[in-house]
Amino acid sequence: MKNIKKIIFPFLLIIIFSFNTSCSTNNMKPEDFKNKEPRLIIEKYLSGNVKAWGVLQNRSGKVIRQFSAELNGKWDGKQLILDEIFNWDDGEIQKRQWQINKIDENNYEGTAGDVVGKAKGYSYGPAFKFEYVLLVPVKGKEIKITFDDWIFKQDERVAINRATMTKFGFKVAELTVVFVKD
Repeated sequence: MKNIKKIIFPFLLIIIFSFNTSCSTNNMKPEDFKNKEPRLIIEKYLSGNVKAWGVLQNRSGKVIRQFSAELNGKWDGKQLILDEIFNWDDGEIQKRQWQINKIDENNYEGTAGDVVGKAKGYSYGPAFKFEYVLLVPVKGKEIKITFDDWIFKQDERVAINRATMTKFGFKVAELTVVFVKD
């Protein structure tokens, strides 16, 4: 019986993982938005002051937190320095500073103090996709959460952000944000 469990358990894990990833795979690619308007040039949109409001939902869709945020970006022609201050509805204040480098017309790399390694960004048409691993404080510990972040420019002032947060390939939360440029 023990030998059967040793053989079956790995196969069950593979099946569960394959099912989870096949059901949650987003086939959307940044290139899908290549010829669409309005064009989101992230370093221009996030330069200056931008206000944001958002909701954090758990994996079943229940809103568990809300926030407002102030963003201030400075573009020097090569790098965007983006300061973010998040004011959560439970009183927590979070600060982050991004350093985002433009690699070419469509590709970016970014770093921040609570980001593991480098974030990868892709920009086409009105869409900007940002992929990164963030250290998230949970009950006195920091856990690594993978972000699949999409920002869509609506007009000159408004953009909408949708982020899926995963751990070991499983969705743990979603974040929806509305940005308004001053």
